[in-house]
Amino acid sequence: MNRANDHRSEGSESPRPAGGSDFLQLDLREVAPGGRTERLTARIRSAIADGTLPLGSRLPPTRVLAAELGVSRGLVTEAYQRLADAGQIQGSGRAGTTVVAVPLVPDRPAAAAPTALPALARPDGPARPDGPGGPFRAGDGGALVDALRAVPCRIDLSPGVPDLTAFPRTAWLQAERRVLAALTPGDFGYGNPQGAPALRTAVAGWLARNRGIRADPDEVVVVAGVAQALALVAHVLREGGVRKVAVEDPGSLGARQQLEYGRLETVAVPVDEGGLDTAALRASGAPAVLLTPAHQFPTGVVLDGERRRELLGWAAAGGLVVEDDYDAEHRYDRAPVPALRALLPEGVCYAGSVSKLLAPALRLGWLLVPPRLREAVLAAKRYADLGNPVLAQLVLARLMDSGELERHLRFVRRRHRRRRDAMLRALAAHLPGARVHGAAAGLHLTVTFDGAAFEDTALAAGALALGVKAHPLSWHRIRPGAPGLVLGYAASPPGELEEGVALLGQALSRLS
Repeated sequence: MNRANDHRSEGSESPRPAGGSDFLQLDLREVAPGGRTERLTARIRSAIADGTLPLGSRLPPTRVLAAELGVSRGLVTEAYQRLADAGQIQGSGRAGTTVVAVPLVPDRPAAAAPTALPALARPDGPARPDGPGGPFRAGDGGALVDALRAVPCRIDLSPGVPDLTAFPRTAWLQAERRVLAALTPGDFGYGNPQGAPALRTAVAGWLARNRGIRADPDEVVVVAGVAQALALVAHVLREGGVRKVAVEDPGSLGARQQLEYGRLETVAVPVDEGGLDTAALRASGAPAVLLTPAHQFPTGVVLDGERRRELLGWAAAGGLVVEDDYDAEHRYDRAPVPALRALLPEGVCYAGSVSKLLAPALRLGWLLVPPRLREAVLAAKRYADLGNPVLAQLVLARLMDSGELERHLRFVRRRHRRRRDAMLRALAAHLPGARVHGAAAGLHLTVTFDGAAFEDTALAAGALALGVKAHPLSWHRIRPGAPGLVLGYAASPPGELEEGVALLGQALSRLS
């Protein structure tokens, strides 16, 4: 290593710094702007893994390394932060930043953006990447969401994903050890299809503390996320003679298609600044409605007080509300509004999960239904899968009961807020003509381009060509509307958000 910046005395035992950037053998000028943070992070991690940076060695100050690499100090700071988040380096004030852990294997080089968009699956055959919108053409179906998820990119701004690097691994492992130590051989048999009693009790407590819902544990059905909750409700409604369900427009494409897969017709009801248009709901003639009242997806509006009263009156007169409470805990300006289920238990099916709080991979959620539907829902759950895996249920119950989940929520809420603020700054700088919606809560922002002549599918395709994923707003519309994008910010660090939005600005400029 270069010793030019090594100012230790001969007998010093302090960690040796990595003086300068020559140990990286890296020229970031050869890397496209959107991939520089990822490449620098990967190269430092590789240097730690192969012994170039041994345990205890000190990294150059961010200012020094940035100057030698010819990049911004913020880019280097972001790379250091990613390594610190992964537990591989640690800042120690004036002592500098030190290597504290070695990864098991060095990173592979960062994937370059695809030079050509791959053909993505669609229900009626492969979607061609050419033509307006390419693989993002509206109406191509839910398979496109899964296909887009598999496409490599430098920066993923897809909505619906929390900060997965923040998953509380230590707390989860500790809880899992305690759970395993207490289990008897009989506990490894088939569980209750309704869910482990310990988790149903813990969920009832969680909902009382965080959503104002008073529910007996016997009312809770443990499900594999909100997706399964909607599938069960759709099955029960269909068996009960219901043929159509009203949905928000715009609204979640995935949720709508879950109902349609259950052979229910979905009827579009407009959403405005007050939330779902309850007059249009009544006019639709639908006996049930799916909505996201605490933080509407994707616009972010909250169902206002007058609309809530009208909706509850409609439900009390015989309508059924299916409440998807997908991310209500993530509110930044004030406490979340109470769940509709707390106000009218007999008229509301309530679904929630830990997908936006911990990780979608857990596939753990809960469903509460009115008493008249409970036995039918329990039968549908039993025949669907005999119940969720018990061990994960018991671990989650322990996290809820111990207060660890609340601590985690407080931690990620602060981190998500910083990332939201970073995206807002980037949008103001690089997409100044866009209208921003839903900044008060959640894990995503929606931007619209009022009066624009381009298609948002074309903008999303252009962004993907630059290595950035985002959802076109038209994916989540039934009726035509202003073009826009739905942008997730929770899963990306601030520097990456800045780069991603800057690249969106480039894609937009190419459409002008």
